[in-house]
Amino acid sequence: MRYQLEYYENLFPWLIDFKGEDIDNLITQILEKRKKGKDYFEEPGDPAKKWLTAAEYDKLPRVEKYQLALDRYRKKKKSPWELGRDYERYIGYLYEKDGFRVYYQGIIEGLKDLGRDLICVKVNKIEIVQCKYWSQDKTIHEKHINQLFGTTVMYWVQSHRVKNLQMGLFPQILKQGGITPCFITSTKLSDTAKQFSEALGIKIIENFPLQPYPPIKCNVSRRTGEKIYHLPFDQQYERNECYVWTVKEAEALGFRRAFRWKGKSPEWVGDAFKNIQPETASITA
Repeated sequence: MRYQLEYYENLFPWLIDFKGEDIDNLITQILEKRKKGKDYFEEPGDPAKKWLTAAEYDKLPRVEKYQLALDRYRKKKKSPWELGRDYERYIGYLYEKDGFRVYYQGIIEGLKDLGRDLICVKVNKIEIVQCKYWSQDKTIHEKHINQLFGTTVMYWVQSHRVKNLQMGLFPQILKQGGITPCFITSTKLSDTAKQFSEALGIKIIENFPLQPYPPIKCNVSRRTGEKIYHLPFDQQYERNECYVWTVKEAEALGFRRAFRWKGKSPEWVGDAFKNIQPETASITA
């Protein structure tokens, strides 16, 4: 069984992320999602109720009520998977601050993310980002680097609908196309992993800690102009744009709390390459 487990981990490096998790709980979540269908997001009703008593939910003023739910959510003890999700959100937040549009593929797609936690797009730049929030005693090995390079190549191939290109040309092709694979981690890479990163043109950021960041996302609908804010436990939290620290700030800016929503991924994720001009594309440092 140990050899078989190591074999699977080599085939699918992201499985290592689940070590130390409550496996029974993870299995239950996966089965429940399958049972309820791919378009199912959450149980009906307000997810803020999970963090409040019935009396608090019914009697507290709106701003105070939602802020209390948010405060309790933020103080809860997080599992390794939840910390990894928060790390992806934090890195995505930093990209958004830098002017990128970010699709949180790892969180939205789950086990079907294809090793792409974030797809970040800005003008003539695309970064395919893999995030690893691991303890300092763990080391990132080359198989994770290879997975990121492979999934970036596949993203490029699918976007350009090309065939029969020589693999040795891909690092240069990716740079010319304005696309960069980026590996960001809270721990360190092995020397071999660094050698692979340099050879394959992968940007690496090591020992990058998870820091506090504004947890409330605010969005202005391009279609209706409606101003909506999302708490971290709301549906579609990963699909929005700007941030504030408190419910009071969000409401003072004219945003209302988000309702339930069902829909597809934003079209720009699949069409990002339409605006890329390979001969003028630049790569972030």
